Amino acid sequence: MKFIPSYLKLKKGELKKRTKKAYEILEECRLCPRECGVNRIKREKGFCKSGALPIVSSFGPHFGEEPPLVGTHGSGTIFLTWCNLCCIYCQNYTISHLGEGREISLEEFASQMLSLQRRGCHNINFVTPTHFVPQILAALEIATEKGLNVPLVYNTGGYD
Repeated sequence: MKFIPSYLKLKKGELKKRTKKAYEILEECRLCPRECGVNRIKREKGFCKSGALPIVSSFGPHFGEEPPLVGTHGSGTIFLTWCNLCCIYCQNYTISHLGEGREISLEEFASQMLSLQRRGCHNINFVTPTHFVPQILAALEIATEKGLNVPLVYNTGGYD
């Protein structure tokens, strides 16, 4: 039996509904326990220094994750910039603390997911995703319409 990710099992229109609800949270941001309350839709920035668009440092097959995630072709990691946890010994310090990365459109974000799938990655692995959940959902809508069908990994530091 072939595995079908739960996002593909949602009723028609449900992902769009969830995306809309998630974006409403950005108007008075409470996505993480910092509860900054800024309007990220209007490009106000709180603790995470992020606005309405995703900020990505890099993406590609990653072989340093746990073996079940890596498989033979790698975990399709998308490293999102900034982090709400701010661990002083973070292994991704330049990404999480210094903001290494660039703001991208939702279409480009979806294209990154599809590119990882085409490269044979076993999943799409969002690294430090908490402050970008609405953008992930919006890009997921675009990507699923274009054939995305691999599992998603929510790779968080746990400060959700």
